[in-house]
Amino acid sequence: MSVMHPKYEVVIGLEVHAQLLTQSKLFCGDSTSFGSEPNSHVSPITLGHPGTLPKMNGKAIEHAIRMGLVCHCDIQRFNYFARKNYFYPDLPKGYQVSQHTTPICSGGFIKLIVDGKEKVVRLTRIHLEEDAGKSIHDMDDHFTCLDYNRAGTPLIEIVTDPDIRSADEAFAFLTEIRKLVRWIGVCDGNMEEGSLRCDANISIRLHGDKKLGTRVEVKNLNSVRNVKKAIEVEVNRLIGLVEKGETIRQETRSFNADNDSTFSIRTKEDADDYRYFPEPDLTPFQFTEKFIAEIKQSLPILPEILKDKFITAFGLTVYDASVLCEDKYLANYFQECLAGGIAPKALANWLLGPVKSILNESAQEWTTVKVDAGTWFRLQQLADDGKLSFSVAAHKLLPLLLDGKEKNPAELAAKNNLLQDAGADDIQHWVAEVLEAMPDKVQEYRKGKKGLIGLFMGEVKKRSKGKADPKQTNDILLEQLNKTQK
Repeated sequence: MSVMHPKYEVVIGLEVHAQLLTQSKLFCGDSTSFGSEPNSHVSPITLGHPGTLPKMNGKAIEHAIRMGLVCHCDIQRFNYFARKNYFYPDLPKGYQVSQHTTPICSGGFIKLIVDGKEKVVRLTRIHLEEDAGKSIHDMDDHFTCLDYNRAGTPLIEIVTDPDIRSADEAFAFLTEIRKLVRWIGVCDGNMEEGSLRCDANISIRLHGDKKLGTRVEVKNLNSVRNVKKAIEVEVNRLIGLVEKGETIRQETRSFNADNDSTFSIRTKEDADDYRYFPEPDLTPFQFTEKFIAEIKQSLPILPEILKDKFITAFGLTVYDASVLCEDKYLANYFQECLAGGIAPKALANWLLGPVKSILNESAQEWTTVKVDAGTWFRLQQLADDGKLSFSVAAHKLLPLLLDGKEKNPAELAAKNNLLQDAGADDIQHWVAEVLEAMPDKVQEYRKGKKGLIGLFMGEVKKRSKGKADPKQTNDILLEQLNKTQK
């Protein structure tokens, strides 16, 4: 949890850049695929050669509207692009085609839960623009290398009002944005590949002040963790400057994740420095009500609505429903598997317990889980019938089932000698052995240390090699221990 400073209030606004999932760039047919040879997805239009003319990508416009709708924005019916003029080596045209006066989406908000409390972060705008290329500084000892493959890739920039008050809230906001863009299919949210990036505008002021302080922008944060850490580091730096009586400069800084520090890049420009004017090579465009309604109709059920359904219709806890709805594939997979007849809570226990643990340990995604609905039902039946313990299933059987090749849990468990097939006589024998080997613990139990039942259960489990039914074992243990007390 970010600690609130007793003297200063932190004020943060975020600018999130999301590369849109289109096959071609915003104004030409060059590919947007990631990982190709440098400068292999460029053309005269990408490079801004004289005499070339851009043409708008309709799918990018649809994606921007989709994001605006799920963020409760007003969709601007009349739009045009503008030239944002500045020089940077990875900007091949010497300007960036963006939106200024007429963002495609205005207003809106995102709801968050931070430390158990609801927080609403208002949005200023969501606008369309083209991405720049990439400067590579560590490939050559003497030169900066430029890769223009990314130049012209369609972006939306999501700009918040200065409503965020801590690094934790910024972390929660970016996490929610990443979930939403993936949920509605407008961006893959891959921060490591740069398809989702964040700039943080940070200032401080005394508690009770209404006037905003001088802001500092920390650019191109490429992970949710780095956003949180960079804000914490920069807030401490700003407070340190003020406490020493120094002046905060409006500037652009970068974050060094290797030593958790920020460093100055340049003095911050204001909007006037970019000399915006309407893009002369692109005509204004406007939307019909029918067009917007069709996009709205195509949206999937959003996570918050689905979470409420999981709680009310399936009886899940708020926690279980929230975690299931963090990933669209997982939420859909959960609903599909219920068709096999397994109880919702039982399925949630399997998925959010052992399956999630196995995936985390092996760095795999939910899409790799291939167990079908019927298999989950049969697995739960084995547990309900006392033929397979949850622990054995979680640690030994599930890893064998997850690839979906084996669909009969009972046969697989039998083949691997995992079934709890011991009879009452066998369990009686193992219980007797355990109690005989631990007379001191038996006496402690008799004197009131009832928690020792877990120790006895564990020892019986070891001796039976997992073949003793836990419930039956517990009943027999209690029976024998009570006899001992007489």
